[in-house]
Amino acid sequence: MMPSVGRIVHYVSYGTPGGEYKSLCRAAVVTEVKDWDTVSLAILNPTGMFFNEECPLADNHIGGSWHWPEQV
Repeated sequence: MMPSVGRIVHYVSYGTPGGEYKSLCRAAVVTEVKDWDTVSLAILNPTGMFFNEECPLADNHIGGSWHWPEQV
């Protein structure tokens, strides 16, 4: 599936090395499509927004990547 501007995806947060904060999926809105696997995102966190201009697709849920939401 090709990402497009305005689509909702999941962004995977990095977490912290000491484990105080875990790596979690966050809702994000695609703001620009660089190519089929790299997008710019507006990430929605409980305490505010974060922007990432070059976020790669990664289905293995590594920190700093995006993926399509799982079907529920």
